Amino acid sequence: MIKNSVLMLALALVVASCSLSKEVREQRKTINGTWLLEDVGYEGNGGSFKSMLFNDANGFCFEGSKWSFLENNSTGSYTIPTSNSVCPGGARNIRWSVLENENGNDKLQFKFIDEKKKDLYGRTGYRLEILSLSDSQMRLKSDVNVDGSPVSVIYNFVKQ
Repeated sequence: MIKNSVLMLALALVVASCSLSKEVREQRKTINGTWLLEDVGYEGNGGSFKSMLFNDANGFCFEGSKWSFLENNSTGSYTIPTSNSVCPGGARNIRWSVLENENGNDKLQFKFIDEKKKDLYGRTGYRLEILSLSDSQMRLKSDVNVDGSPVSVIYNFVKQ
């Protein structure tokens, strides 16, 4: 009887330690759904930029892309419009999560998956800082270096 009680207590501790914080659960619920990436901007350095985002396409190709996030199974996709021949249009499948950051803004992270939900590139993925998040808008940021100078890529989404 005592042995079973100790085992149940140990199991309960393991389950509790693996659960998401209330803040992360709320962010996941808010992110759940379909979003339109209205604008990709740059901060921290003057000039114009030609950027390759997520090892996929030029930054301007992402403007107007639709992003879908499913909270119940942590999968989703984004679809780049096929409005011109420069942009490789079409859908990309992703697995996503929210990474809690106690020293700053939490991060939305994702990696590419195939149709069977298997990782495509091993441990390769992307983390975007959550600058703001509401029921209708989401603003994300990723930091990169351009010729040794920091530049922030800013992603402005609206919920559909």
